[in-house]
Formats: sequence, C-alpha cells, structure tokens
Amino acid sequence: MKRRVLSVLLATVVFGSTVLSAGCSGKQDAKETLTVFNYGEYMDPAVLDLFYEETGIEVKYEEALTPEEMYTKYKAGAIDYDLLCSTDYMIEKLIKEGELQEIDIDAMENAGNIGDKYWEFSQAFDPENKYTVPYFWGTLGILYDTTKVKEPVDSWDVLFNGEYAGEIIMQNSMRDTYMVAMKALGYSLNSNNEDEVNAAHDLLVKQKPDVQAYLVDEARDEVVAGNATMAVVYSGEAYLGNQYNEDLAYVIPKEGSNVWLDSWCVTKQCDNVDAAQQFLDFLCREDVAKMNFEYIYYSTPNEKVIEGLSEEDRANEALVPADDATENCEVSVQLNPEINDLMNTQWKELKAE
Repeated sequence: MKRRVLSVLLATVVFGSTVLSAGCSGKQDAKETLTVFNYGEYMDPAVLDLFYEETGIEVKYEEALTPEEMYTKYKAGAIDYDLLCSTDYMIEKLIKEGELQEIDIDAMENAGNIGDKYWEFSQAFDPENKYTVPYFWGTLGILYDTTKVKEPVDSWDVLFNGEYAGEIIMQNSMRDTYMVAMKALGYSLNSNNEDEVNAAHDLLVKQKPDVQAYLVDEARDEVVAGNATMAVVYSGEAYLGNQYNEDLAYVIPKEGSNVWLDSWCVTKQCDNVDAAQQFLDFLCREDVAKMNFEYIYYSTPNEKVIEGLSEEDRANEALVPADDATENCEVSVQLNPEINDLMNTQWKELKAE
C-alpha cells in the first residue's frame, strides 16, 4: 500500500469524527454494523456517512499506518474486523494463512466498473480473483526536474550512469530499491535467483556514492524544493509533486517497474457477509469511487471514473499510465524465505556502508 503517511494522532481524530458523524445522522439505533480496517487518509469520511444514510449499516472505522501494523493488529484478535484494505503482498500472506472469505463478485452490481487489467493484476496474489476487490493502484518510477535534466528520461540507467552524482534520492525501502536494480539489470523484481539478487546488490553498492539520501515520502518534497534532481517515488506522490512544481515530470522506465495494488477483502471473522459485500459494491459505484478518487488522487481502477476525468488528468502518467507503460511491470509477491533473508542482510549492509 502506498499512501500519504498520517500521524497516529490524526488517525485517531479522523476515526472519532467518523463514528460521531455516523451516530448523529438520525439512525442511532442501527441494527447492523461493520468494522472496517483501512489506511490513514485512504477514504473520504463522507463516503461512510453516505453508506449509513442509504443502508442504515453503521461502519466502525479503524486505521493503520502500514501493512505490517495492520497485520499485527488484525492477528492480535482484540477487534473482530469484518473488512480490511491492504496491499498485494500482505493480502497474499492472509490468503495463504486462511484468514479471508471468498467474495461473490458476480453478485456485485458495480464490480463491472473495475477494469479487466486490474483483476489481472490481482491474480499475482489472488490467482482466481476469489478474495479481493481492487481499490487503488499505482506504479513506482522516477520524478525528475525537467529544468535540470535535458535528455529524455526513459530508463533506470539514468540513476546508475554517474551523471547525476549527489542529486539522486532512492527509496528507503528494501524491496523498492532492489526492484530498481533488478529491473535495470533485466531481472524480475520477484526473482528468487541468488545470483541475480547478488548482482542487484553489487549495482546498488556501486551507485551508493551518487545517492544523496534514501527517503520515503520526503523524496518528493526534496525534488519539489530543488534540493535533488531526481527521486524514485510512487505515482501518487509524483502527481502531488507536479501540483507543487510544474517543472517536474514522472516516468515509468521502459525496463518495467512495480505495480502496487491495494484491495479490499472480507475476513474469516466476518459474520455479516451480506453487509460486507454490500459495502464493497457501494465502493465500486461510480459516484462513490469518484468521491474517494478526488479525496486521495491516486490511480483508480474504476473505469467509469477514469472516463469522466478531464483530458489533462487522463494524459497524466502519474494518474492514468498508458497501457504500454505498464507492459513490463510486475506486482510484488512474497519471496522465498532464504532469498528474503539474503536481501535483508544485504540491505542492512548497504545502508551501513
């Protein structure tokens, strides 16, 4: 899941205001409730109010900052969550652990608004599209200052050719940074080949003197402020960066990249599956999906919403990547434990050098 980082305090405020607004909407004796677990700032609070007004189903809304925090809280069992939204590799883990219930996609009136390619992306972690409904998605690419980079940027090679030493920001994330090196070398980002991982590590070690910093969301801000020439960022951050600085451009390198996909799923703890599916169908409805899109401004898999975007937004590669731009992209899946351990060790070494 890739989204704006929200402080614990703000998450608490949003949660409290959501429950309060639902309780004061005139239907205080709701017979049905759903406990929903999502990321911070990842749903328009007005959507929950509208769902309550239309159905009388009260949503008890909880938030987490990361997939790992969400997983830990879910597994702790202190709260019986009915629905949760998480990212590709974490959902794969939950499916393998038997933590999710199948969803009757055919019974959802609005599921057809989700484009075919997003169901195909989902098959990387949900092979038969049984357990998940796509929510938001995006890519990882290069945000760069067009006033400082004169040649076309279309390859990961620009990060490794030495021409922008000290002006590059990489992601402070093991899988994301290794993905860049793996793709630059022509390998799969999900490779379980030890030799390929070692080659990627060697490339990153060679590049390190040219790297200004390893950052996450701050990477965008550094390029916006002119403190760095280019950074590896997620598409949603690239879109926001361009809103702050029109000289910035975003590209998905031709070698391919990571496509991330955040999706909804129904937990094995959910007793009211009908209400859960009703909520999922509601989220797929065009007007509701548009509300969430305009609140978050990450790429939406809802093609009805995409069709209604302005020509400028549809042409924005950070919001609506062209089909050919994602041809060589992959969804992250879990690595073999021994490869994951190797990469973890090498990542610590890289950061310590």
